[in-house]
Amino acid sequence: MCIDSQSVKTTEVGGKERGYDGGKKIKGRKRHLLVDTLGLLVAVLITGAALDDGVAAPRLLSQITPEDFPRLSVIFGDNKYHNHALEAWLKEDRPQWHIEVKQRPEGTRGFTPLEKRWVVERTNAWNGRCRRNSKDYERRPESSAAMIRISNIHLMLRKLSPVPHPAFHYRAAA
Repeated sequence: MCIDSQSVKTTEVGGKERGYDGGKKIKGRKRHLLVDTLGLLVAVLITGAALDDGVAAPRLLSQITPEDFPRLSVIFGDNKYHNHALEAWLKEDRPQWHIEVKQRPEGTRGFTPLEKRWVVERTNAWNGRCRRNSKDYERRPESSAAMIRISNIHLMLRKLSPVPHPAFHYRAAA
């Protein structure tokens, strides 16, 4: 499993769950995602953008149980999940799980795909392709989470039964 968050802008309708993410300089909400190794959505949590990833992680991880995923032992995350409160929560509530923090290589700048963790970044890109997820248009965080789930259901259905694209036939002008 992989865990990550994405900050997105909200519209004026945005509701109370808004905040400012100083790292990304975005006023809006954060989408916290937990995906499997294929990049398919397992759990989603929507919070204000000001909430730290390590603080939101217990709320996200509490949506699944060890009984649902008996073979789960490692969850891959970035530096934001190197958090003492999160580690204490895992020891107390989910002792069979641990977060493995993937560091990016020394001297790299900007986006760098990391082994095992790039699948959650790809899921964020898949979500961004859905026009409704380009911004957070919803009033309530529950509606935003539902839109993420719906777009991922649509994605999974397309992967199960792909629609063939019509072939392009070039005709030379006479």
